Amino acid sequence: MKTKIFKIFSLVAVITFASCGEKAKEAETTKAEEAAIAEVTAKTYTVNTTDSNIEWKGFKPTGSHTGTIAVKEGNLSINDGIIESGKFVIDMNSIVVTDIPAEEEGNGKLVGHLKNADFFNVEAHPTATFEVTGVKTTEGKTMLSGNLTIKEKTNNISFPITVTETDNNVTLISETFTIDRSKWNIEYGSKSFFDNLGDKFINDDMEIKVSLTATKA
Repeated sequence: MKTKIFKIFSLVAVITFASCGEKAKEAETTKAEEAAIAEVTAKTYTVNTTDSNIEWKGFKPTGSHTGTIAVKEGNLSINDGIIESGKFVIDMNSIVVTDIPAEEEGNGKLVGHLKNADFFNVEAHPTATFEVTGVKTTEGKTMLSGNLTIKEKTNNISFPITVTETDNNVTLISETFTIDRSKWNIEYGSKSFFDNLGDKFINDDMEIKVSLTATKA
């Protein structure tokens, strides 16, 4: 009887652990496309950089790290609540780690590592960009597509968003999604580029959530 109870408990624990480890769905990733062009009737909104950011989460066998990146500038053109075009610039020098207290040495080490040539090489590539290529509705969700450029490598990604428009402001909030960093040639600790890493690898998948607030120009 005890053995049966132990087996049931072990199975529940395994299922629970597997569920907790699930990551967000990967954004559909394809070749770069032509940027979208808005109609002349579209309203233009300027991104409010103070109220906009990108949340990120990276994974490794021993756990994960979280943080944010600031949006440097951007704009959105909207017609009847639908995004017709837009672009925003991501300030890669603004990388922040949020899961390690700022005063701890590990925080500065991780930020420095993310900024150096192993990862985003921000000295050579201080910004990344996202430029809208289209919007469509799929299974009841609004899917935003755009060219994401990191370290001069561009891929088109699509992910679900919610857009709220008022007279003078608009907010764009994405669902949490993942991108495969290896598709932007971010190689450090990646099994896509290196063999024999053992448990020293870092997952290619990175979770992303985009939050933009913009004001009518």
